[in-house]
Amino acid sequence: MRNVKPEQLLLYAVTDRTWLHGRSLPDCVRDAIAAGATFVQLREKHASYEEKVALAREIAPICRNAGVPFVIDDDVQVALASGADGVHVGQDDLACAEARRLLGPQAIVGVSAHNVAEAVAAYEQGADYLGSGALVATSTKSDVTPLAPEELARICAAVDIPVVGIGGLNAENIPRFAGLGCAGAAVVSAIFAASDVAESTRELRRVCENTFWRTTNR
Repeated sequence: MRNVKPEQLLLYAVTDRTWLHGRSLPDCVRDAIAAGATFVQLREKHASYEEKVALAREIAPICRNAGVPFVIDDDVQVALASGADGVHVGQDDLACAEARRLLGPQAIVGVSAHNVAEAVAAYEQGADYLGSGALVATSTKSDVTPLAPEELARICAAVDIPVVGIGGLNAENIPRFAGLGCAGAAVVSAIFAASDVAESTRELRRVCENTFWRTTNR
């Protein structure tokens, strides 16, 4: 076991302020955690470095006080400056091994993996968990071919670290991915676009428990 336990990935909340319509991101994160989110990633692609550091410094203590891991999308320097627990890097971002070198052995390093080869390479470089997808085609990423369930199952079986599914997931479609070996679901708009973040998160938590816990006997 590395720095992430499978149960910590059950309901992985990925932020996106474009859905908030003036609401406070830290407040929405606080509501999501109180309602059952088990992991938080700050993913604000259009924010400046200074904005991301400021947001991360507000969100980090919220997560820490709740015992919920908190990582930054792509940016090791933001993680270092804000006190976040680590980073999540993609295939085109800073290499897993370099992120690990900069952040140290106790930091969380997650890696996006779209096939078995990428999954094994990330595992060998010291990744703590994998994010695999996109599982469902979305209007925001029309150029993405969904990852086949069979490939997701092969990724989960190929590595001895937990895998979280991501991409277009919501309370209605998460159950499709039961029994494939995933530890949980990563969601963006299903939490942060909801008019009631807490209510939506509670429903997602219920669905994730039924989908992943019951099929993995945890």
